[in-house]
Amino acid sequence: MGVKVAKTANEAFAEGMRQINPDVVAAYPITPATEIVQIFSQFVADGLVKTEFVQVESEHSAMSACIGASAAGARAMTGTSSQGLAFMWEMLYIASGLRLPIIMAVVNRALSSPINIHCDHSDTFGARDSGWIQIYSENVQETYDNLIQGVRIAEHPEVRLPCMIMTDGFILSHCLETMEMLTDEEVRDFVGEPPERENLIKSAIEQKPITIGALDLPDYYFEHKRQQVEGMKNALKVIPEIGKEFGDKFGRYYGFVENYKLEDADIGIVVIGSTAGTGKEVVDNLRKKGIKAGLLKIRVLRPLPVEEIKNSLKNLKVVGIMDRVEGMNTFCGPLYSEISASLYDLDKKPILTNFIYGLGGRDVKIEDINIIFDDLLKILEKGKKEFTLKYIGVRE
Repeated sequence: MGVKVAKTANEAFAEGMRQINPDVVAAYPITPATEIVQIFSQFVADGLVKTEFVQVESEHSAMSACIGASAAGARAMTGTSSQGLAFMWEMLYIASGLRLPIIMAVVNRALSSPINIHCDHSDTFGARDSGWIQIYSENVQETYDNLIQGVRIAEHPEVRLPCMIMTDGFILSHCLETMEMLTDEEVRDFVGEPPERENLIKSAIEQKPITIGALDLPDYYFEHKRQQVEGMKNALKVIPEIGKEFGDKFGRYYGFVENYKLEDADIGIVVIGSTAGTGKEVVDNLRKKGIKAGLLKIRVLRPLPVEEIKNSLKNLKVVGIMDRVEGMNTFCGPLYSEISASLYDLDKKPILTNFIYGLGGRDVKIEDINIIFDDLLKILEKGKKEFTLKYIGVRE
């Protein structure tokens, strides 16, 4: 086993990348993800990794370089945030459509405008339908563990899709937490060598030409997209298998979601990212008062774990879904719509309400989550909801 160390999430990302030792890293720095590639570039300069570090002129170019490297058979990684991720938009779809298992460390940051460098989930929620696996982290330990597992998930022969690993900007990226860092050998053994797959270099050596990035008109485009969906469906099986293998080896088990005191709960919240830690403390305080409260943390957003969400929430009476992103549809946030759709076929559904919070890095305090649970208790008492959407922590 590894040792206890104090690391920020950016440091955890960089150290994990060093231990994984990818063939190619192409990146363009952007706050608050800059440190990831800054630290990793020093590892390259010091000869601690064999990685070819490509300094590009933009995030669009960074993903383009990763696509080229991965298409040639390399294990490729990058890191970005916010506007950088948005600048990659075109290339995200190309990477997933070509079934290239690229790993991207993403530090969640609000999208402009106005210009903001702090956390919300507007960047990665905007990319949720781009065909990338999406895994979110509650703390620095999960950031590190998710990165290591992400390589195995993306490269699995039945998946073969790129994977984003998320951590909350500044809240985790720049804050020290205690984590257990595995030894280099443990990470190397767990990740292993990439499974063999068709690539440009292999095809040239074997003189068996393949086409990558071909024009795909109505005759076959639909079928290729359908195959891509199958890869995402297969990830529903692969992610928990790899999470269990990781847990058996290192003692930390991971699935699609985390149920926190939901077994007998009447009311509960659904949350993504670092806010889950604050929410758990509120749940603990409510339990001491005899209130049956619980929390569901979504770790994996893509593929959406519908069955796990159903099983976790089906017996609750009232559920508050917390969105750290504004859906701009005037009705609800995007996580609310996904959770609501997941529960639609239940014969008996909990009452659902939606809370938008923490945009642009607005602090999320225990008092804010207490307000949410107060609303849920009022709805529980009345047996009906008086609102669908409410903003928490905003000045009216």
